[in-house]
Amino acid sequence: MSNALRQTATLRQKPQEIYYPESDGKPMSETDSHREEMFELINSLKLRYETAPDVYVTGNVMFYYIAGDPKKCTSPDVMVCFGVHKGKRRTYKLWEEVAPAVVIEVSSRKTWAEDLNKKWRLYGDIGVQEYYIHDPEHEYMPVPIVAYRLLDGELAEIEVENGRVFSETLGLELVDEGGLLRLFDPQTGEFLPTTSENNALRVQAETNWREAQTRRQQAEDEVARLRAELERLKNG
Repeated sequence: MSNALRQTATLRQKPQEIYYPESDGKPMSETDSHREEMFELINSLKLRYETAPDVYVTGNVMFYYIAGDPKKCTSPDVMVCFGVHKGKRRTYKLWEEVAPAVVIEVSSRKTWAEDLNKKWRLYGDIGVQEYYIHDPEHEYMPVPIVAYRLLDGELAEIEVENGRVFSETLGLELVDEGGLLRLFDPQTGEFLPTTSENNALRVQAETNWREAQTRRQQAEDEVARLRAELERLKNG
């Protein structure tokens, strides 16, 4: 057999590598409000699990759920995965990871029908424990928040009261606050801070630290002055 034929035979025997794109070419979100809500939810949850090495929070990442078929994919707005490392990923492959425990979709004019009628079944099939859909514009869904929990292998709708619902998995309430989905911690009695609120808290903490340092230095200076005065009186 010639070298050319050997090379051709080798190429035919080598399995073709499957490409899983990192983008579907669609815009990330429909409006500024949708994008900002998605970012705020992701950032709030990342901060909550900042010290947990096995909790991965992300959103708008290409999520492939059947090995060998790049067409079987979705891109959740927000997802929380337990039992996997935090490291950054280019895509999320179900067969290499675990099913997200929680998925949140920020619904819009273009997506609400698919979020309600298609994705809930898909997420149930792959083992998502809780699925939430929020309509920040209060225009497309019957209610601002629709919630599902995995029961007997299928996502079943659960009751939402007065625009709020408790997530057993996260230990948080999801609350519709005037069109913005916020996360409320019943243990602290406070909402998880938004990015601007967290920045304000950080600035205030830094200010308090600097003021405490100044007060400590002043106190140390005063102690040194009094000791010096005492020594002067003793030796006087």
